[in-house]
Amino acid sequence: MEKLIGRVTHYFNKIGVAVIEITDDELNVGDTIHIKGHTTDFKQVVNSMQIEHKAVEKVKKGESIGMKVDSVVHEKDQVYKIIPE
Repeated sequence: MEKLIGRVTHYFNKIGVAVIEITDDELNVGDTIHIKGHTTDFKQVVNSMQIEHKAVEKVKKGESIGMKVDSVVHEKDQVYKIIPE
């Protein structure tokens, strides 16, 4: 099962980092996310997240994080949290 929890607001191509705005629920290190968009569609485990260049373990609705992503993403791509059945 997947739950929409945020969207990509920026992508830094050279360093492969996405800025993700959390619009619902929360996200923890260790969670698996699914990033979907017009040309984007992949899943990855959240290994680390940063807010203002400081590592965080958990983020909640209303916060924006920087996160290294496994593939190219685009602004407005949707971010889903995979909820184990």
